[in-house]
Amino acid sequence: MVTGPAEPHGSGVTPGAAVRRALRARTEIGLLDVRPEGPFAEGHPLFAASFPAGRLEAEVLDRLPRRSVPLVVYGDGEQDAAAAAGRLRGLGYRDVCVLEGGLAGWVAGGGELFRDVNAPSKAFGELVEATAGTPAVAAAELRALLSRGADVVVVDARRFEEYAAMSIPTATSVPGAELVMRAGELAPDPATLVVVNCAGRTRSIIGTQSLINAGLPNRVMALRNGTIGWALAGLELDHGQDRRAPEVPPEAARRADTAAWTVARKAGAGRITAAVLRSVLERGDRTVYRFDVRSPGEYAEGHPAGFRSAPGGQLVQETDWFAPVRGALVVLAGDGGGRAAMTASWLAQMGWEVAVLERGAGGSARDADPGGSAGDGDPGADPGADPGADPGADAVETGPGAPAWPAPPELPLADPAEVDGWLRDGQAAVVDVDSSRQYLAGHVPGSAWALRTDLSRAGWPGFSRAGWPGRLVLTSADGTLARFAAADVPARPGTRVLVLDGGTAGWARSGRPLDSGPAEMLSPEVDVYRRPYEGTGVDPAAMQAYLDWEYGLVAQLERDGTHGFTVLT
Repeated sequence: MVTGPAEPHGSGVTPGAAVRRALRARTEIGLLDVRPEGPFAEGHPLFAASFPAGRLEAEVLDRLPRRSVPLVVYGDGEQDAAAAAGRLRGLGYRDVCVLEGGLAGWVAGGGELFRDVNAPSKAFGELVEATAGTPAVAAAELRALLSRGADVVVVDARRFEEYAAMSIPTATSVPGAELVMRAGELAPDPATLVVVNCAGRTRSIIGTQSLINAGLPNRVMALRNGTIGWALAGLELDHGQDRRAPEVPPEAARRADTAAWTVARKAGAGRITAAVLRSVLERGDRTVYRFDVRSPGEYAEGHPAGFRSAPGGQLVQETDWFAPVRGALVVLAGDGGGRAAMTASWLAQMGWEVAVLERGAGGSARDADPGGSAGDGDPGADPGADPGADPGADAVETGPGAPAWPAPPELPLADPAEVDGWLRDGQAAVVDVDSSRQYLAGHVPGSAWALRTDLSRAGWPGFSRAGWPGRLVLTSADGTLARFAAADVPARPGTRVLVLDGGTAGWARSGRPLDSGPAEMLSPEVDVYRRPYEGTGVDPAAMQAYLDWEYGLVAQLERDGTHGFTVLT
């Protein structure tokens, strides 16, 4: 049986041509790559979203909030894709198909494969530079300007954590969505040159063009190739800096909001009232993503009910992570200062239907009711909020927010004291199924690490290599993922499968130490892709190869033909 992605209740296969038609038509579709992140980064369709099978339950409810959304799945082979599709159906998703022929079939049908992660945003950034002619300055030229004390302000558009790890000398941290609101305070003299940087290219380009589009009177330029370009030029980066933009006076925030809304309207973004949003959610015929684009700290202090934290610069940078259903409605919340409006302007140019929530106002949206839903009327379809609840100005939640999980299976638990005793007596093996990065940062002493999908395969060589001594105890960060993984482990005579109560965090809370660093790795570490633009000690050849790939993205977009991007000029 072959079904198209817009046909409900699918359970067969979908050809790549049908997926491409849906993408071009901007009808809702989620194309899910269930391989680990490493293989995903080696090549995938432009709008494919990384949903590693080993972490499926940890991500689907937040990232796929509508249970009847059309989903197309592919993996390492038909068996892996079919298994993941079955698990999705078991979680209540009703329209799940497998991509016909997998990636090979996609390519054979004329589909492009894109490397790295966040490919839609990176390709869009390259298109912005090519179309709008975003000005840039080379690392050596900026270094010369700084050395002679020129009137230059450098702003780093990445997350603060990335900035603190490595930064351009003198740079101040101003995450992307904050630029229009804060740049004027850092450079009040219109004669001051403002240089925007990120690690590579995308956020530098988007940040620079944001300031230009919003009419900042200063000359604004992107640092060509960001910290990668700086390092490849043989220049020293700073580490551990803590420079942040000053507070913005209310009048300056209002001016920034006005400027940003001029751009947002030109791009096609609008507003939506709480009443209209409520009716959209109640109707239940579309996916709605609701994001608060302010900083995580502001979000935790209070945010509209049902909205997830997604700082605007990162939302534009990681649309495939935050909103994997192409064709969905995106609703943003903010508090003025232009952050929501500027973010909306970029999402609209990327082909999203996007509106900014009007807090505490009645009436209707800018044009027709955009429709959509974060729920289907079935229990749990919209985790964290009742689909019928009013998410308006009076419905406020506090705290950082927590990921939504389906109810885990009931499995036998073992408390840390029991497991500690078994380990000392050689009566148990402990295997961590969280990410390899999390495991290496801190794990139960004597434990090993494995991909969850390896553990679920009968005949996996790691079973023999580990030599389970009667008890196999699984753990993860808090134990939840381990409970799902334990339910997948094939029965083995003489081996009892249990879960560490509270996971690795529970072990630490019991006062027991954690080990860190290299340990026994039963699976290849392909679950985490090492970005060539993050962290230190990256091979220069890898950085250059990454830049070379970005330079070719505009041509690849043209060949692919599914993007639907437009750029304001």
